[in-house]
Amino acid sequence: MRILVIEDNPKMAATIRRGLEEQKYAVDVCATGFEGEDEAGTGVYDAIVLDLMLPDRDGVDVCRNLRRRGVTTPVLMLTALSGTKDKVAGLDAGADDYLTKPFEFDELLARVRALLRRGEATEASTLEFHDLVLDLKKQKAIRAGVEVKLSSREFALLEVMMRNPERVLTRTSIVEKVWDMNYEPESNVVDVYVSALRKKIDRDFDEPLIHTVIGTGYRFGRE
Repeated sequence: MRILVIEDNPKMAATIRRGLEEQKYAVDVCATGFEGEDEAGTGVYDAIVLDLMLPDRDGVDVCRNLRRRGVTTPVLMLTALSGTKDKVAGLDAGADDYLTKPFEFDELLARVRALLRRGEATEASTLEFHDLVLDLKKQKAIRAGVEVKLSSREFALLEVMMRNPERVLTRTSIVEKVWDMNYEPESNVVDVYVSALRKKIDRDFDEPLIHTVIGTGYRFGRE
Protein backbone atom coordinates (compact mmCIF):
# COMPACT_ATOMS: atom_id res chain seq x y z
CA MET A 1 0.00 0.00 0.00
CA ARG A 2 1.13 3.54 -0.75
CA ILE A 3 1.02 6.48 1.67
CA LEU A 4 1.61 10.18 1.05
CA VAL A 5 3.14 12.24 3.86
CA ILE A 6 2.69 16.04 3.56
CA GLU A 7 5.00 17.47 6.23
CA ASP A 8 7.40 20.42 6.02
CA ASN A 9 9.60 19.49 8.99
CA PRO A 10 12.44 17.42 7.42
CA LYS A 11 13.21 15.51 10.63
CA MET A 12 9.57 14.67 11.31
CA ALA A 13 8.96 13.68 7.69
CA ALA A 14 12.04 11.44 7.64
CA THR A 15 11.00 9.74 10.89
CA ILE A 16 7.48 9.04 9.66
CA ARG A 17 8.74 7.83 6.31
CA ARG A 18 11.31 5.49 7.82
CA GLY A 19 8.82 4.03 10.27
CA LEU A 20 6.17 3.41 7.60
CA GLU A 21 8.67 1.88 5.20
CA GLU A 22 9.78 -0.50 7.92
CA GLN A 23 6.17 -1.69 7.96
CA LYS A 24 6.41 -2.35 4.19
CA TYR A 25 4.40 0.66 3.06
CA ALA A 26 5.53 2.60 -0.01
CA VAL A 27 5.90 6.25 1.05
CA ASP A 28 6.18 9.58 -0.76
CA VAL A 29 6.89 12.86 1.03
CA CYS A 30 5.91 16.43 0.08
CA ALA A 31 7.04 19.52 2.00
CA THR A 32 4.43 22.01 0.76
CA GLY A 33 0.68 22.11 0.53
CA PHE A 34 0.49 22.82 -3.20
CA GLU A 35 2.86 19.98 -4.06
CA GLY A 36 1.05 17.66 -1.66
CA GLU A 37 -2.36 18.44 -3.12
CA ASP A 38 -1.08 17.79 -6.65
CA GLU A 39 0.37 14.43 -5.63
CA ALA A 40 -2.68 13.43 -3.59
CA GLY A 41 -4.87 14.20 -6.60
CA THR A 42 -3.22 11.45 -8.65
CA GLY A 43 -5.31 8.86 -6.82
CA VAL A 44 -2.46 6.39 -6.33
CA TYR A 45 -2.42 6.64 -2.53
CA ASP A 46 -4.21 4.50 0.05
CA ALA A 47 -3.82 7.06 2.87
CA ILE A 48 -2.52 10.59 3.43
CA VAL A 49 -0.73 11.92 6.52
CA LEU A 50 -1.24 15.69 6.38
CA ASP A 51 0.36 18.34 8.59
CA LEU A 52 -1.94 21.20 9.50
CA MET A 53 0.66 23.98 9.44
CA LEU A 54 2.50 24.09 6.11
CA PRO A 55 4.74 26.88 4.79
CA ASP A 56 2.58 27.88 1.83
CA ARG A 57 -0.97 27.07 2.94
CA ASP A 58 -3.08 25.56 5.68
CA GLY A 59 -3.52 21.79 5.77
CA VAL A 60 -7.26 22.36 6.26
CA ASP A 61 -7.36 24.10 2.86
CA VAL A 62 -5.46 21.21 1.28
CA CYS A 63 -7.89 18.67 2.70
CA ARG A 64 -10.95 20.71 1.76
CA ASN A 65 -9.72 21.14 -1.82
CA LEU A 66 -9.03 17.42 -2.16
CA ARG A 67 -12.57 16.59 -1.08
CA ARG A 68 -13.96 19.16 -3.52
CA ARG A 69 -11.97 17.46 -6.28
CA GLY A 70 -13.52 14.12 -5.38
CA VAL A 71 -10.40 12.63 -3.78
CA THR A 72 -11.70 10.19 -1.15
CA THR A 73 -8.34 8.92 0.14
CA PRO A 74 -8.39 8.71 3.98
CA VAL A 75 -6.58 11.63 5.64
CA LEU A 76 -4.85 11.63 9.02
CA MET A 77 -4.19 15.22 10.04
CA LEU A 78 -1.21 16.14 12.24
CA THR A 79 -0.95 19.33 14.27
CA ALA A 80 0.67 20.94 17.28
CA LEU A 81 -2.67 22.65 17.97
CA SER A 82 -4.66 20.60 20.46
CA GLY A 83 -7.76 22.76 20.85
CA THR A 84 -11.16 21.25 20.10
CA LYS A 85 -11.88 24.07 17.68
CA ASP A 86 -8.82 23.19 15.57
CA LYS A 87 -9.75 19.51 15.50
CA VAL A 88 -13.31 20.31 14.45
CA ALA A 89 -12.00 22.52 11.63
CA GLY A 90 -9.84 19.69 10.30
CA LEU A 91 -12.59 17.08 10.55
CA ASP A 92 -15.13 19.42 8.95
CA ALA A 93 -12.72 19.92 6.06
CA GLY A 94 -12.85 16.19 5.35
CA ALA A 95 -10.08 14.70 7.49
CA ASP A 96 -10.82 11.20 8.76
CA ASP A 97 -8.70 11.35 11.91
CA TYR A 98 -6.63 13.80 13.94
CA LEU A 99 -3.34 13.33 15.83
CA THR A 100 -1.75 15.96 18.05
CA LYS A 101 2.02 16.52 18.14
CA PRO A 102 4.12 15.31 19.87
CA PHE A 103 3.00 11.72 19.40
CA GLU A 104 4.40 8.21 19.66
CA PHE A 105 5.02 6.63 16.27
CA ASP A 106 3.15 3.49 17.37
CA GLU A 107 0.00 5.57 17.77
CA LEU A 108 0.41 7.12 14.33
CA LEU A 109 0.91 3.65 12.85
CA ALA A 110 -2.20 2.34 14.62
CA ARG A 111 -4.27 5.22 13.29
CA VAL A 112 -2.97 4.70 9.75
CA ARG A 113 -3.84 1.02 9.97
CA ALA A 114 -7.33 1.90 11.20
CA LEU A 115 -7.86 4.19 8.21
CA LEU A 116 -6.66 1.51 5.81
CA ARG A 117 -8.96 -1.08 7.38
CA ARG A 118 -11.98 1.05 6.55
CA GLY A 119 -11.61 0.09 2.92
CA GLU A 120 -11.19 -3.61 3.57
CA ALA A 121 -14.91 -4.28 3.82
CA THR A 122 -15.25 -3.50 0.13
CA GLU A 123 -11.93 -4.99 -0.94
CA ALA A 124 -10.81 -8.57 -0.73
CA SER A 125 -7.82 -9.30 1.48
CA THR A 126 -6.30 -11.50 -1.22
CA LEU A 127 -5.66 -11.20 -4.94
CA GLU A 128 -5.76 -14.36 -7.04
CA PHE A 129 -4.78 -15.13 -10.61
CA HIS A 130 -4.34 -18.63 -12.06
CA ASP A 131 -2.27 -20.48 -9.40
CA LEU A 132 -0.88 -17.33 -7.74
CA VAL A 133 -2.34 -15.89 -4.52
CA LEU A 134 -1.28 -12.60 -2.94
CA ASP A 135 -2.27 -12.20 0.72
CA LEU A 136 -2.45 -8.44 1.31
CA LYS A 137 -2.84 -8.69 5.08
CA LYS A 138 0.00 -11.13 5.71
CA GLN A 139 2.16 -9.75 2.90
CA LYS A 140 2.68 -13.20 1.43
CA ALA A 141 2.79 -14.56 -2.12
CA ILE A 142 1.91 -18.20 -2.77
CA ARG A 143 2.18 -19.89 -6.16
CA ALA A 144 0.92 -23.41 -6.70
CA GLY A 145 0.86 -23.86 -2.94
CA VAL A 146 4.47 -22.74 -2.50
CA GLU A 147 5.25 -19.55 -0.56
CA VAL A 148 7.46 -17.16 -2.50
CA LYS A 149 9.63 -14.80 -0.43
CA LEU A 150 9.41 -11.22 -1.70
CA SER A 151 10.95 -7.94 -0.61
CA SER A 152 8.51 -5.12 0.22
CA ARG A 153 9.17 -3.47 -3.15
CA GLU A 154 8.74 -6.72 -5.06
CA PHE A 155 5.48 -7.30 -3.20
CA ALA A 156 4.24 -3.82 -4.15
CA LEU A 157 5.23 -4.41 -7.78
CA LEU A 158 3.41 -7.75 -7.91
CA GLU A 159 0.34 -6.21 -6.27
CA VAL A 160 0.14 -3.55 -9.00
CA MET A 161 0.44 -6.20 -11.69
CA MET A 162 -2.19 -8.47 -10.13
CA ARG A 163 -4.61 -5.56 -9.82
CA ASN A 164 -4.25 -5.04 -13.57
CA PRO A 165 -4.34 -8.52 -15.12
CA GLU A 166 -3.98 -8.78 -18.91
CA ARG A 167 -3.32 -5.05 -19.17
CA VAL A 168 -0.16 -3.55 -20.56
CA LEU A 169 1.51 -1.46 -17.83
CA THR A 170 4.01 1.14 -18.96
CA ARG A 171 7.14 1.70 -16.92
CA THR A 172 5.84 5.16 -16.05
CA SER A 173 2.56 3.81 -14.68
CA ILE A 174 4.45 1.24 -12.61
CA VAL A 175 6.73 3.92 -11.20
CA GLU A 176 3.76 6.09 -10.20
CA LYS A 177 2.33 3.28 -8.09
CA VAL A 178 5.45 1.60 -6.69
CA TRP A 179 8.31 4.09 -6.54
CA ASP A 180 8.74 7.47 -4.90
CA MET A 181 8.89 10.82 -6.63
CA ASN A 182 12.70 10.84 -6.76
CA TYR A 183 12.68 8.22 -9.50
CA GLU A 184 14.93 9.11 -12.43
CA PRO A 185 13.23 8.58 -15.83
CA GLU A 186 16.39 7.16 -17.37
CA SER A 187 16.80 4.63 -14.56
CA ASN A 188 16.36 0.92 -15.30
CA VAL A 189 15.13 0.18 -11.77
CA VAL A 190 11.74 -1.08 -13.03
CA ASP A 191 13.39 -3.61 -15.33
CA VAL A 192 15.75 -4.73 -12.58
CA TYR A 193 12.89 -5.38 -10.14
CA VAL A 194 10.72 -7.06 -12.75
CA SER A 195 13.63 -9.36 -13.59
CA ALA A 196 14.07 -10.24 -9.90
CA LEU A 197 10.33 -10.80 -9.50
CA ARG A 198 10.25 -13.09 -12.53
CA LYS A 199 12.95 -15.28 -11.06
CA LYS A 200 10.85 -15.77 -7.96
CA ILE A 201 7.34 -16.29 -9.31
CA ASP A 202 7.97 -17.64 -12.82
CA ARG A 203 11.29 -19.46 -13.07
CA ASP A 204 10.37 -22.59 -11.10
CA PHE A 205 6.85 -22.91 -12.50
CA ASP A 206 5.46 -24.25 -15.76
CA GLU A 207 3.70 -21.13 -17.02
CA PRO A 208 5.19 -17.61 -16.91
CA LEU A 209 2.85 -14.84 -15.80
CA ILE A 210 4.99 -11.74 -16.41
CA HIS A 211 5.50 -10.84 -20.07
CA THR A 212 7.55 -8.08 -21.69
CA VAL A 213 5.79 -5.79 -24.14
CA ILE A 214 8.68 -4.50 -26.22
CA GLY A 215 8.96 -0.72 -26.28
CA THR A 216 6.15 -0.24 -23.76
CA GLY A 217 6.40 -2.15 -20.49
CA TYR A 218 4.95 -5.35 -19.08
CA ARG A 219 1.80 -7.45 -19.03
CA PHE A 220 0.74 -9.74 -16.20
CA GLY A 221 -1.34 -12.69 -17.36
CA ARG A 222 -1.36 -16.03 -19.11
CA GLU A 223 0.13 -16.62 -22.53
